[in-house]
Formats: sequence, structure tokens, C-alpha cells
Amino acid sequence: MKSAPSLSSTRQVHFDHPVDDAVRQRILEQLSELEQRHRVRVLFACESGSRAWGFASPDSDYDVRFIYVHEPSWYLSVDPQRDVIECPIDDELDVSGWELRKALSLLRRANPVLLEWLSSPIVYRQDPDFIARLGHVVDRCFSPLRGRHHYLAMAKKNFRGYLQGETVRLKKYLYVLRPLLAARWIDSGRGVPPMRFADLAEAMLDDQALLAEINRLLEIKMRSGEAEYAPRFERLHGFIRRELEVAATREALSERPDGDQGLLDQLLYQTVLRTQPC
Repeated sequence: MKSAPSLSSTRQVHFDHPVDDAVRQRILEQLSELEQRHRVRVLFACESGSRAWGFASPDSDYDVRFIYVHEPSWYLSVDPQRDVIECPIDDELDVSGWELRKALSLLRRANPVLLEWLSSPIVYRQDPDFIARLGHVVDRCFSPLRGRHHYLAMAKKNFRGYLQGETVRLKKYLYVLRPLLAARWIDSGRGVPPMRFADLAEAMLDDQALLAEINRLLEIKMRSGEAEYAPRFERLHGFIRRELEVAATREALSERPDGDQGLLDQLLYQTVLRTQPC
């Protein structure tokens, strides 16, 4: 694995999100095979896990997520049909996708997971026309209230479930820190949080000692296995406790209406009509 970039400021956080060339080729081949087998067209495919977040371990798998569209006749069935494609998970690849109508329905309800996919720094495939059209509606669909609730719930669940002992699983610190900083990002009025942990930490934190401890954690995490345990990081632990307490007292965000259904229906219609039979 390549080492993390050399960074000049102690405020910056080390990150790396390597994709081995051979694995990238295998991913592209699998996406093409899925298109043929299921008679679909992949519109967008990205990395969604720790490699996209910027803190992969040597044994981290590749979490490939994609959006696909069927040929027009598929949308004319009276009976509902399966709207996900899931491949058997192996030691290297975890590949699954959502059908376009399902994805746009989730986008209308400001689904944070889908919004993360669309901001991934690692993109394997994308249809330029679809992505350009989608870009016009994504920001209008974001809900600060739903996003904040999603990230805080994730942080609380991982903190209570995995970080209560004197010895902890190191990766779980990042599964708490990242959503906590994403919630901070939302509370600051910046919109959709970036996917990379480094971007969140550099924007949301200015405590040099805390950042140094985060970098130490990342360095250990990125050269150790996914299941690595170690004594807990007291400074990080204290920050997480305080942040969860503060988050509980922050002023509630106002809800916003669901995304513009007319725009999303138009995007669905235009994209399906451009899809030729496989």
C-alpha cells in the first residue's frame, strides 16, 4: 500500500484511498457482466466504504455501489419488480446497486447514504449526461435535519456498542468520529458533508493535540488489520463523549419539504428513454 501523502500542516489529517489497478479492472469487468446478465445499464458506480472515506486497512475490501437503469419496457410492468442487484460477497469485493427509480425516490427523501455515494472521491463508472442532470437536483434534495439525525444515530450506536471497554477495536473510533464531524458540518450550514474523513477533520477541528492523536490512530489503522484492537485513545474518547453531549443540546434543525418530485420524474423519464435495449 502506498503511504499517506506528506502534509505540511499539523492541522491536516493523513488520508489515503488506494485502488489497485488489477482490482479496478476486475470491478469494471464485473459491472459490464452485470449489465449483460440483468439487461441494465450502469449509470454511476463508486467506492462507498473505508477506501472512499480515506482510512482503509491493508485487508479492507472494496465496497462498490452503483445506480442502474433498465430498458424502457421494464418500467411498463403492472407488478413491482426487484429493484436491487446484489452480488455474493467475497474476500475482496462487495458489489451492489440500486435501480434508478428506487435511487431517485430515496434521493427525494434526502437519503444520506445515496448522497454519500454521489460525493465519493473514487468513481469507477459514470454516464456524463446523467451525472450532469443529477447535479441540478441533488442540492435541492438535501435535508439538514435528516442528515444530522442519520449521522448522530450512527455515532451513538458505534460508540455505545464498540468503544466502552479499556481495549477497543480501532476502526470503530473512525466510525464514530466521521459521523460526528459530518453532523458538525451540517450544523455549520455547509450542506452535504464531504465523504473523505480528512476533509471533515480539517474543516471542523482546530485542536492540534486532538488532530495529532487522530493521525496516530489513522497511521495504526492503515497498516493494521480491520479487526485490530488496542488500548483506547483517551483524548479521542473524551472528545467523543463531549461531542455527543453537546450535539444533544444543539438547537433542532427545521425540516424541509421532500425534493422536487417533478424534477426527479423528469430525470427518470429522460434517462429511461435514452436507454437502449441490452
